[in-house]
Parts: sequence; C-alpha cells; structure tokens
Amino acid sequence: MAGADILETNTFSSTRIAQADYEMEGAVYDMNRDGARLARRAAIRAEKEDGRRRFVAGAIGPTNRTASISPDVNNPGFRAVSFDELRTAYGEQIDGLIDGGADIILIETIFDTLNAKAAIFACEERFAAKGIHLPVMISGTITDLSGRTLSGQTPSAFWNSVSHANPFTIGLNCALGADAMRPHLQELSGVSDTFICAYPNAGLPNEFGQYDETPEMMAAQVEGFAREGLVNIVGGCCGSTPDHIRAIADAVSKHKPRQVPAHTPLMSLSGLEPFVLSKDIPFVNVGERTNVTGSAKFRKLITAGDYTAALAVARDQVENGAQVIDVNMDEGLIDSEKAMVEFLNLIAAEPDIARVPVMIDSSKFEIIEAGLKCVQGKAIVNSISLKEGEEKFLAQAKLVRHYGAAVVVMAFDETGQADSYERKVEICTRAYKILTEQAGFPPEDIIFDPNVFAVATGIEEHNNYGVDFIEATRTIRQTMPLVHISGGVSNLSFSFRGNEPVREAMHAVFLYHAIQAGMDMGIVNAGQLAVYDQIDPELREACEDVVLNRRADGTERLLEVAERFRGGPGKEAKAQDLSWREWSVEKRLEHALVNGITEYIDADTEEARQAAARPLHVIEGPLMAGMNVVGDLFGSGKMFLPQVVKSARVMKQAVAVLLPYMEEEKRLNGGDERKSAGKVLMATVKGDVHDIGKNIVGVVLACNNYEIIDLGVMVPATKILETAIAEKVDVIGLSGLITPSLDEWCMWRPKWSARVLTCRS
Repeated sequence: MAGADILETNTFSSTRIAQADYEMEGAVYDMNRDGARLARRAAIRAEKEDGRRRFVAGAIGPTNRTASISPDVNNPGFRAVSFDELRTAYGEQIDGLIDGGADIILIETIFDTLNAKAAIFACEERFAAKGIHLPVMISGTITDLSGRTLSGQTPSAFWNSVSHANPFTIGLNCALGADAMRPHLQELSGVSDTFICAYPNAGLPNEFGQYDETPEMMAAQVEGFAREGLVNIVGGCCGSTPDHIRAIADAVSKHKPRQVPAHTPLMSLSGLEPFVLSKDIPFVNVGERTNVTGSAKFRKLITAGDYTAALAVARDQVENGAQVIDVNMDEGLIDSEKAMVEFLNLIAAEPDIARVPVMIDSSKFEIIEAGLKCVQGKAIVNSISLKEGEEKFLAQAKLVRHYGAAVVVMAFDETGQADSYERKVEICTRAYKILTEQAGFPPEDIIFDPNVFAVATGIEEHNNYGVDFIEATRTIRQTMPLVHISGGVSNLSFSFRGNEPVREAMHAVFLYHAIQAGMDMGIVNAGQLAVYDQIDPELREACEDVVLNRRADGTERLLEVAERFRGGPGKEAKAQDLSWREWSVEKRLEHALVNGITEYIDADTEEARQAAARPLHVIEGPLMAGMNVVGDLFGSGKMFLPQVVKSARVMKQAVAVLLPYMEEEKRLNGGDERKSAGKVLMATVKGDVHDIGKNIVGVVLACNNYEIIDLGVMVPATKILETAIAEKVDVIGLSGLITPSLDEWCMWRPKWSARVLTCRS
C-alpha cells in the first residue's frame, strides 16, 4: 500500500548453489514456489483494498559464485562454477517461481554478465518446457565508482551482452545510492531500446552497515531520474523502507515516463567494452593470429601449453588494431575443446585483451558451444552453414541466438561450397530467410562469408574467384542491406605463400575493391597490411589484373613480377625498401608515418629540428603534413585502422623527441613566469581510447603558453565537468573518434556554458 506496483519475492539467494552453504539444496524449489505464493497473497490483498493491479516479480540473484572470475589468484583460468551448473540451478529456481504464480522473472544485482546469460538461457529453456513466456527484467549492479560491474563490463557492454533476451526492462540496482548511480543509468538509458528500471540503495552504508538517506532525500534524487526522462520503473533496494517507496512514488508521479527510443539496427558486440559497427567504421579487422590453423607460431604455443606466450599474441593483435580477435583451437594433437575453454578463461583475466569482442571459431559446433559458455560479452560465432541441411542449421542458429552471439554463415550447402557468384548469392539468401524468419535473428547480427578462394593458381576456373566474391558482396548488401560481409582474406593469396610482400599487396588490393562493394569485416593479420597507395605501381597493377581478372595472362605476369619483390637478404626488394632514405627529411617523415616505420624516426625528427627555427615547427610542418596524408588515405579506404594505429605510434615517438627541446625553449623564454594564455582542459571522452589528436593539440597549445590539464582517456562527462569547474578552465577540448564517445558528450553539452573544442583523433 506504499505505492508499489511490482512486488519482489524474497528469493534472491534461493538457488542450489547459494543454499549449499547451509545444506538447504533440497528446499530450493519450495523456497521459490512459496516465496512467489506469499508475494501473490500480498498483491491480492493490496488489489482488494484499492482496486489496482499488482504484479509479482520472481527474484533471481547472481548466486555467491562468478563464472567470469577465478577465485584463485594463482590460477586465473580456474572457475568455481560453470555455465551449465548455473543454468541448471537457475532452471530449478525458475520452475518454483512460475509454479508459485510469478508474473515476471527478475534477474537482478548482476555483477557478472556471464551469470546473467546463464539465467537468461535457463529462462528460455523453462519457458519452452512449460509452454509459457513471462516478461524478463534484467538489472545489473555497478559495484564501485569505476562505472563497471565486478567482472569489468561497462553499462553499454552489459546491455549489448544481454539485449538478445529482449527484456521487458534493463536497469541497475543495489551497490550505489541514487546520486552515484546517475551517470551509469544515463549511459544505459542512452543505448537501450527497452524500458529502464532503477532501484538504488538508500545511499551508501555507513560504518555500522546502516543506510542514512531519509525517504525525502532518496525521493528527491530518484525524482531527478524521472525529470530527466531516464527511467520507466523506479523503486528502492537496500535500506529502503515502505516510507521510502511511498515518497519515491509520490515524487515521480508528476513526471512522464522515459520515451523508449526506436531500435537502431546496428551490430552491437561487446567484450568488457562495447563495440558498435556503425557507419563511422568502414571495416572491422578481426585478428587472425590467435588461430591455430592460421598461425604456426600460435599453434606451437598452444600445443606446448605455453598459454602465457599465447596471451601475448592476443595482446599484440589488439594493440595492432584488431577490433575483434578470432580464437580457433582446431588442432588434431590437442584437446581442442579444453584448449578453447582454458584460453578464453585466461583472456577474461586480461582487461587489455578482454575489452574487445571474441570471435569463437571452430569447425565443430560442440567447441563453439563450449566457448560461448565462457564469454560474458557478445561474441561472434564462426561459423555455421547449410552443409548438413536446414534442420541442423536451424537448431545451431537457435542455440547461437540463445547464447546471445552474432553469427558468421559460410556459403556452403548440401552440395558443397559456393564458388560462383550465383551460388554465393543463392545460398546466402536462403540462409537469411531461415535465420530471420525461423531463428529470430536480427539481420544486423548476421555475417555472411561468401568464401574467399585462392586466385592465380594456374587453373583457369579459379581466375574469377576474386570478382565472384566482390560482386556477390555487392548483391548481398543491396538485397539484404543490414547484414555484414566477412572473409578469410589470407586465402586469396595462398598460391604465393612464402612471398609476404606479394601476399600483402594482393590483400590490400582485394580489400580496397571488396570494401567498396560492401565487405565490412575480414579476418586479417592486423599487424601486416600494405597501404594501397604505397604499393609499387607495377606490383599493384599486376595484383589488380589477377584479383579483378582483367587479363588472361594475369597469373603469368604476377609470377614474373613477384620474384622481384620476394625480399630477404641480398634481394632487390631490400634495396628498394631503403631507397626512401635518400629522400628529403620531410618526405622521409611522411613515408615513416604512412608506413608505420619507427626505426629511423628519432634521427629524422632530430634532423628536421636542427633545420627548423623552432621545434614546434617540425610538428606543425612535416609531421602534421604526414598525418594529413594518413587521414586522406584512411578516408578514401586506402588505409585501414591497424595502419592508422601504427602511424599514431610513429607520431607519438616523433613528438617525444621534440618535447624536451620545447620545454627548454619555454624555460628560456620565461617559463611559468609569463602570463598564461588560458587554461585548457583536455580529455578523450568515455567510450574511446584514441588520443593522438588530443596530444598533438595539447603540445601545440602548451608551446603557445596555454596551461594544459590532460585527464587522459575514457573520461566520463561528470569528471570533465567537475574538473572544469574546480580548475576554472577557459576551454574544454574533447577527443572522440567513435560514435559512443561523441554521444557521451552530447548528453551533457546543454548543461555547460564554456566554449567547447572537439578534436577528432
């Protein structure tokens, strides 16, 4: 009677796993059934008194174990509970709640998203078994001011991981008071296309474990959520009493509920952080080096059990620009399923790797499924196909969907792989209808791989394979515009294995044309991509003749040219590679930036400094000119993100050479005694880690006597505003390359009156 519309059952810890501490496993079903019955009885009593319908939410807590974190600091791959153990325990709990009369299943206080995914999976299983479907509410918890769950996910990554459940609500509860919850709730509200539910604690507990916020204090804060249009359902968690609920209900009654935004059909993946494939990202690089079938080095490490070194390979892929990492353990000499599980569990303990989504890659579906049970983020499955018929394809597709993953579909069917344009389009169209009409897949979560085959093999029938892929890509994207196209790019150049310069050139040429046709993903070695415009013109033309099948003698001509570019000690290619060292220092700096070459950058930067009137002129002159070339090439699709990342590293190294000289110049000219030209606060906005543009602007402004306060990367808007006010800054400079970071600032811009300088890294 305090004003609540939804009554939550007192069954938070009523799972076999949690009750094992009390040897009460045998009472779990009764606890949940009777808990729901008691809540139903209270709801009926309230309905009789005021005539208003009340709903019972069957509460499912996270258990006292985590599936994503090892309890043993000496063994990060160990897990105290498995996905299947959680799924079974949650299933038993759900049965009791349903049988007791729950209207809603509430999966709450989620500190580990993998636990929540097991609960979601159990819901689907039990709903199907009982022939019903109840609304599901999902509520995570941010455990501290870091803005992440205990298992490390941001609110946006959390949403991407569980959105496949199509929940009635998504939201946050517990851990924090309303005031501390606000920025995280705002982030969740900004990305979710369903109702938002928030029920915070009555502040943070004091030293005696009590909650000090009065009903009036808590209601005023929660009313702010409603006033700003952030929420649809509100309530109270720890420390809240009937008086708190009454005050909250009165406070929010005068405000309209949040308007649910329209669904934006973009592939939204996640590791610890979200990755949204928007139009701002022309091509997704899937790192291939953590694939035992594609990397001899990685295969040897896994076979030898050297997982520490294998993790270093994954880290290198991410550092070199891979936005997704492909993990494949299909090796006959190892237990592939065990290796997949162990490696994915180890990755989860490495935040710099786990921040990106994983592509779980295997020719055996049981290995794929084992991998899906290890990742809390939204992964990609690679792959399923129609090669064993529609029934098996549909069953696997439904399982992938239940685990919340996107899917790669190979262009295979019962008669074999698609090797022609017509077959590629036919099979992909057939698979699309099954996935969208029977398996419930959103089109944006479908990735077609129309098969990249080797060209220049000497077999005439293979000559058009590159063209067939490119044209099939064009047709598929036109007829099914929300899907994505990927491919194993290295397959194309199989005929030239051992000649890496030629292979890299073939890949760059192929990608340049395939991306224009609509290919937006690819499994590539993120550290080895040639720049299209930097390929020797003769080699580039020969590669295009082969890839585009422009000449009958294309293979013979490429074979002839290839020998001159094989490289290695004493070969002509090595001399050609160093010929740029004879150019002017300005052109050498540009060449180093475009090609990501660090070996000579210190010496060349120093040479340029000695020739310049001021060290700052080197940044404003040849270095910025080189970065402008990089920007133009990236914008035209002739460079890819991993190459841009390498260019940024070269730029940073060059600036580091100049910084001591600029500091000395500043000291000689009066240093801090000169009047400051102004105070500038700079930061890379939350949602992004790109900072090269911000750093360059900071250096230039500092050399012109501006005082710079640099907050670093992934900075939330609240910290930016608080620091700006405290430091009384004149200008705020924000760096943001990807859509989530720009959206983060847009939410706060109307509240701040200072001049804003937005930098795109």
